[in-house]
Amino acid sequence: MYDRQETEYFTAKRKAAKRLCRGQFKPADLPSNAEIRDQIQTYARMHEGEKRTVHLRDMRLEALSLMRLLRPFRPRLIGSVMTGHIRKGSDIDIHVFCDGPQLITELLEGQGLQYDVERKQIVKHGEARIFTHVHVFARFNFELTVYAEDKAHYVFKSSVTGKAIERASIKELEDLIRQEYPEVDLEGELSAREEKIDPYQIFRLLLQPLDRVKQDAHYHPEGDVLYHSLQVFELARAERPNDEEFLLAALMHDVGKGLDRSAHVEAGLQALEGLITERTRFLIAHHMDAHLYQEGKLGRSVRRTIESSPDFEDLMRLRELDDQGRVPGAQVCSLDEALDYLKELEHSNEYGG
Repeated sequence: MYDRQETEYFTAKRKAAKRLCRGQFKPADLPSNAEIRDQIQTYARMHEGEKRTVHLRDMRLEALSLMRLLRPFRPRLIGSVMTGHIRKGSDIDIHVFCDGPQLITELLEGQGLQYDVERKQIVKHGEARIFTHVHVFARFNFELTVYAEDKAHYVFKSSVTGKAIERASIKELEDLIRQEYPEVDLEGELSAREEKIDPYQIFRLLLQPLDRVKQDAHYHPEGDVLYHSLQVFELARAERPNDEEFLLAALMHDVGKGLDRSAHVEAGLQALEGLITERTRFLIAHHMDAHLYQEGKLGRSVRRTIESSPDFEDLMRLRELDDQGRVPGAQVCSLDEALDYLKELEHSNEYGG
């Protein structure tokens, strides 16, 4: 459950019991959901370190920023960001109250935020219910659960404890942040965050249309540009799972093909200006030069430039992965999974987890 291979307590318990007991077991023999949650938190503290406190603070500030935007829908923060039980990959969970998601998504669109709407059927006590979730993709991912307006004062119960869930209104979250983090200038922090560009929103906007950009089948038998980019990313992740700059270059190296096919490198770099490090920029800027270098067709001046770079070997490895990532039918992760991986890696590097 910590690695999110399983998200449902019952499924995780059943699989673990089968592996450990190797036979029949009684439900009473299994740990409670609350006991599992506590053990996950112990594991998280061991493996993520005390700097996860800083991570939690930032998540609460991000939650408050979005909740203020969603004020007309009486947002309530719930889940691990509310209780402090965050771990690697935690979303920010918010209840909103509106008779349908349309007004909420219109507000998100007006702010340039990216989202997906998911309708999920849950069966409880023999009764099937449809839940509507709006997944917002930002520096931290949000899951907004949409309830009818008349449910705003309903007491929701936790599936873990069976008790009323802890939740916070905008005012209650502001008070919590001031109490837990007295050193934080709340309004100053929120103002600075509103002005800061979220690079992952830009990355997603640039990458998403690439599934409609087809390539010459002679050179790219695998198909569209996004599929190729995800193949290169997967290969890079298998080899260098913690090299954030290299992985981002692998994912974004052909992003300009959705902007200007005739000059895709230049177009991609222009779109990514100010969002990537100098090393990532070098790898993207010269990935086509690396192919010419391998073929012995690169001019002397550019050849000297790339050979003198401390990232020359990395550039040539990216070229090899670029060639390898052209397999029809290869298994790849989704775009959102790739971006989530990079976000978690950035957070881990930033907070020392």
